[in-house]
Amino acid sequence: MKKSITLYFLCVMALNSSCQKQNPMTIEQVETALITTERHDLNRVEPPNWWIGFKNTSLQLLIHHPEISKTHPEISYAGVSIKQVHKANSPNYLFIDLEISKNTKPGTFNIIFKQENHEDLVYTYTLKSREQPAEDYVGFNSSDAVYLITPDRFSNGDPSNDIHETLLEKTIDRSNNYARHGGDIQGITNHLDYIQDLGFTAIWPCPLLMNDMSQGSYHGYAMTDFYLIDPRFGTLENYLELSSKMSKKGMKLIMDHVANHCGVEHWWMKDLPFKDWINHQDIFEKSEKDQDVKNPIITSHRRTTNQDQYASEIDKKAMNEGWFVSAMPDLNQRNPFMAKYTIQNSIWWIETAKLSGIRQDTYPYPDKNFMSTWAGEIMNEYPNFSIVGEEWTTNPLLIAYWQQGHQNKDGYNSNLKSPMDFAMQDQIVKGLNNDESFSTGLIEIYKGLANDFAYAKPEDLMVFVDNHDMSRIFTQLKGDVANTKAALSYLLMLPRIPQIYYGTEILMHDFDHPGDHGLIRSDFPGGWEGDSANAFTTEGLTDAQKDMQIYLKKILNYRKTSKAIHEGKTIHFAPEDGVYALFRVLEEETVVHIINKNENGIQLNTQRFDEMGLKGKTLKNIINEQQFDWPESLFLQEKGSIILSTKTD
Repeated sequence: MKKSITLYFLCVMALNSSCQKQNPMTIEQVETALITTERHDLNRVEPPNWWIGFKNTSLQLLIHHPEISKTHPEISYAGVSIKQVHKANSPNYLFIDLEISKNTKPGTFNIIFKQENHEDLVYTYTLKSREQPAEDYVGFNSSDAVYLITPDRFSNGDPSNDIHETLLEKTIDRSNNYARHGGDIQGITNHLDYIQDLGFTAIWPCPLLMNDMSQGSYHGYAMTDFYLIDPRFGTLENYLELSSKMSKKGMKLIMDHVANHCGVEHWWMKDLPFKDWINHQDIFEKSEKDQDVKNPIITSHRRTTNQDQYASEIDKKAMNEGWFVSAMPDLNQRNPFMAKYTIQNSIWWIETAKLSGIRQDTYPYPDKNFMSTWAGEIMNEYPNFSIVGEEWTTNPLLIAYWQQGHQNKDGYNSNLKSPMDFAMQDQIVKGLNNDESFSTGLIEIYKGLANDFAYAKPEDLMVFVDNHDMSRIFTQLKGDVANTKAALSYLLMLPRIPQIYYGTEILMHDFDHPGDHGLIRSDFPGGWEGDSANAFTTEGLTDAQKDMQIYLKKILNYRKTSKAIHEGKTIHFAPEDGVYALFRVLEEETVVHIINKNENGIQLNTQRFDEMGLKGKTLKNIINEQQFDWPESLFLQEKGSIILSTKTD
């Protein structure tokens, strides 16, 4: 009673004061202002905040706190209503469905958790205004070039955050390829000029979220908190600063997400909300009791079960419900609360960090119907956004299945704009490594591109020659610089979105142990104080490394302004005598890419290419900048590739 009287007099006083102003507050506004003194009595509320103005006006809050299921939540805020409250199997969870009307104003409000015989618990929740229209979240496309970075191995911009004593992995050891080395978000931010000057327009860092695992946490793919930046990479403020500085430079930030699994040390693994929150949860719970989690059921990796019309149900489950590895529990997206949680988490990061794109890890491993819903919900809210999905297959039919717009026999629509083109990567390496004959060598690259008829929009595929999970391209091509240049130049001419891994520009390799993940993700020279070489300044680099850096820089910066490469018609000619020619054409611009695998010089009869209309035109070699009139015969002096353009100014 005393509490109510006090509140009444406070309301009267506030209202009297308000009436003296030009824009007096209503009684409801006064009450709201009085009761929203910031309080966070609960352990965890996720998402931690939200925004007004989404097309989807529903929001589901995950509440985690001891015995929270015994409480009764209430909200008094104009435009926000509780539609339903769900209890979980664990008494320490509630899931609250909110409806946020179109007319709701931004602000804070208290969620009051009433409980008998105890003081009420209060959590102050914030609804924000959206800082930019949904249409302004513009994704990547074939005019972009993406720089992929393993953050722990790129640059240590802030040594003070290297070690956190509260986390399970407490050491920095640069001599150990599987330990943390100290690279962080600040290290990326510090070198944005270097990345942009090379000619890249977008950056994809491997995951930056909390990975509080006992070992191997540097790679980021075993999340233990989906709403927290790992403090060894920095803070949320560091991440937002990176995004902001990239935006000012006209660059795009792509976030690496994982919908399929989490790390075994994820906070909820110690108190799972439902009996089906993760796949094979009964085995995990038994293992926990026996203090043995070494033998979970691992996925079969038979990814074709997603498309195979003859696949058995047991094979489908073995693929989609098995754990990726023993340290990564498989999330069950068929649980509607897990599904909602994952979708909201993605939207929260897009809105918070103003992302331009998401790269979704292990795309075929989660429930495929959920993945369609996930991508669809995001694209519904952000119509110009981009999502790229990892499907590690060299079969174009499987890649094509996952792309939005492909007419699948089973009627499946993925809502995914950009699958990853592992098939083309494989063909490029084979084509350059294999000896020339009628059926091997450059013809394999030619046939790889000829498969584009299978894709709804081949220009939206993301293509690459290597990444963080496979040997460096210089290693795959057996240390052959000419072939490495040919692979990269061809990559950058394709009707695709190209991605290049950090260090490729200086011929980083893994010759000692090809395919070793820790070695593939080696430290970028110059990213640490005291490094003997510095790739950012070229100090200490070999002549070959400097030459490759200049080579890529010239192509990438030319590519930035080439409409023919971005959106032009593609014409290629079947390889003959160890030579393969590709043309990109748009209006008055023609780009010519020629790969020559002959060790010695060869005379190329250009009359075969007369349909390209280059007779009488002047072309420029974009690497050495020499100009010449298109000849009837072109002498290719050495093995490798050349790029010519009718843009000579």
